[in-house]
Order: sequence, then structure tokens, then C-alpha cells
Amino acid sequence: MRSDFIWMNGELVPYEQATVHFITPTLHYGVGVFEGIRCYSTPKGPGVFRLGEHLERFLDSIHILGIQNFPYTVEDLRQATHLTIRENGFKECYIRPLMYLKGPMGLNLDRSEPQVGIAAWEWGPYLGEEAKQTGVHMMVSSFTRLHPNTNMTKAKISGNYVNSMLGKTLALRSGYDEAVILDPQGYVAECTGENLFMVRNGVLYTPPAAPVLEGLTRDSIIKLAADLGIPVEEPMITRDQLYIADEVFITGTAAEVVGVRAIDHRTIGPGRPGPVTRKLTEAFTDVIRGLSPRSDEWLDYVDLKERQVAS
Repeated sequence: MRSDFIWMNGELVPYEQATVHFITPTLHYGVGVFEGIRCYSTPKGPGVFRLGEHLERFLDSIHILGIQNFPYTVEDLRQATHLTIRENGFKECYIRPLMYLKGPMGLNLDRSEPQVGIAAWEWGPYLGEEAKQTGVHMMVSSFTRLHPNTNMTKAKISGNYVNSMLGKTLALRSGYDEAVILDPQGYVAECTGENLFMVRNGVLYTPPAAPVLEGLTRDSIIKLAADLGIPVEEPMITRDQLYIADEVFITGTAAEVVGVRAIDHRTIGPGRPGPVTRKLTEAFTDVIRGLSPRSDEWLDYVDLKERQVAS
């Protein structure tokens, strides 16, 4: 996950110097906000997938958290992202903006000053290339998704992901690839770092927006399904409905689109990514590779020819 430079509060600094002091509220209390974004190699050069919308969600998360006087706009962060990709010479990479706090210890947000960094590194599919071909085996986790009044669950707040790490680690230690997380009412919400879809009788279903983080890959798949004439519905879903689905797949920036072969040792459909999953995966791949009519709408291209030697 190395690179030559990381953007920190307005300037590029060498990788080793991109540090945060031990005494920071973010480290001790999890009060930070992050995003996950991908840049892909295309015939027009590096293309960042839905960069503006990711950065808008980043600022929305900061606002939801209650941070005041954040000094950067979407355009500021967009230019910083381009600079970080360009000066590291990446044609394809994963991008991680992080808002963290600088200030004294304590639980008062207003005593801390928001800081921001943007890192980028070369990173393949989160669940691996093989998973995209064969599908993953998931468990329904014993950990419940945070209640929406326990924390701000519509924001990508760093501390929220303790819940995800507990669920993911339990799944891996139990021999699974990923975990389905139920909401506080017992309905299917999402996975530890992905949204979830199922197919039954030609209809694509995904949990409603209220109990999930509204992923931009999730939104892209819904729009691509409409382009392909696949009906989409957003009902409440129970775990046993997943067991009898024709297909299940998951989506996310890190994972992209990955089919599910089994859940809790129940084989899903044919036990491999099904035809709807494959069709939507192909459509998504065309977009991110710059080969789709939607590519110019969703990709923000980086001009590597502007690269300078950062000092």
C-alpha cells in the first residue's frame, strides 16, 4: 500500500512523512471520516470512478458528524486527488481520503481542528480475482448493524467500522469469505464493506436505502440494470429469502461486483455467479474501462502529462 507521496493538508509529502501525532482524538475515539475510491486505466488515461460524488459524500459525512468550518470544497479535494494520482504516476489505483482531528484529548468536537489527507496505492480486487470468477461463501453474522440512533450510520465514520471489522474477522476465522449483516430489526442490511443484491424470477432486489450505507457502486448497478431492462425493487429482505434466491451478489468500491456461491452452507442457485450477475459485471467493467456510453459520465480523467517532480 505504498506510494511516493501522500497529500496532507494542502501539500504532497513523502510517504514516510505522512504521519499523525499519537495524541489525536481520531486515534483514540474513532472520530474520523473516510472514503474509498478507485481509479482505472482506460484508453483516455486514468479515470477516477464517480469522483465528484464520492467527494460529495465525504463532505456530507463530515457535516453529519458535526464538524464545523471544514476548509476544503469538493473541487479542492478533486484537484488534490488528481495531483496525488499524477505525481505518484499511477495509471490505476485505490484512493483513500481521510478527515481526522488535531486537538487535545477529550470528547468535545469543537476543541479540535479538522485535518485531511489523501493517499493512493495500487490495490487489486478486495476479495481477490478468483472470487470474481467462482463467487464467495458468506455467513450471516451474529453481529448486528449499528442502530441508526446509536451512531450516524449514513456517514463513513471511522469508528463505525469496528462493527464491520468484528463481523469480517469472525467470518474469516470461521472459514467464510464475507458476512451478511442484519439490521436491528433482523432484516438483511449489507455486508461488512459491501452492499448486497439478490435475483429471483428475473427481478433484482436490494435492501432499501434507510438501513444501509448508500454505496455508489450500488447506485451504479441499479442504473445499469435499468439500462439493461432488468427490473429493480428495494423491499425488506429476510435471511431465508437469500437462501432461495436464484442469484446473490455484492458490490462495493473495493470489492467491485462479486457473485455469491453459498450462504451459511446453503448453495445459492447453481453455486456460481449467475447470468444476471455476469451481465451486470460485464456492464460495470465496460464502464470503468472507458468502453461504455456511461463512461464519460462516471469517469473523471487524470492528465498524467501534467506530472511534475514533486519536491
